[in-house]
Amino acid sequence: MKSILSVAMVALLAVAAAMPAMAQSKVIYTGDIASKVMGYQGPTPLNITIKNGKIASIEALSNQESPKFFNKAKNGIFPKYIGKTVSEALKMHVDAVTGATYSSKALLQNIKLGLEQAKKLTTKKSTTKKARSKRRRR
Repeated sequence: MKSILSVAMVALLAVAAAMPAMAQSKVIYTGDIASKVMGYQGPTPLNITIKNGKIASIEALSNQESPKFFNKAKNGIFPKYIGKTVSEALKMHVDAVTGATYSSKALLQNIKLGLEQAKKLTTKKSTTKKARSKRRRR
């Protein structure tokens, strides 16, 4: 019985230790905020994962773009953003990929709108924390 409790306690501690790391990760879905952004064949929604304040990944979601051109665009654009902070990425000027201009421009616009949304969420969260800490001091 004692060993079962020990195993359960270790498992609980592992989950508790992982909680702060999970809380610092967020995924921005651009399908709603960039619904009017069109590639050559229609919308090009993305999931942008931000972990510990930096862009961890950008995932292209289902779309109607020609795979040949779309893959060329995403492979030329996505790696440039990985590892950058949201602020750094928003200041970047990334060119469209030659031969996949429509897809590239749509991806770049999706990324921009997604990162602007991420920045708003981060700013709102830190403003709320500041307001709470001011109330506590009173």
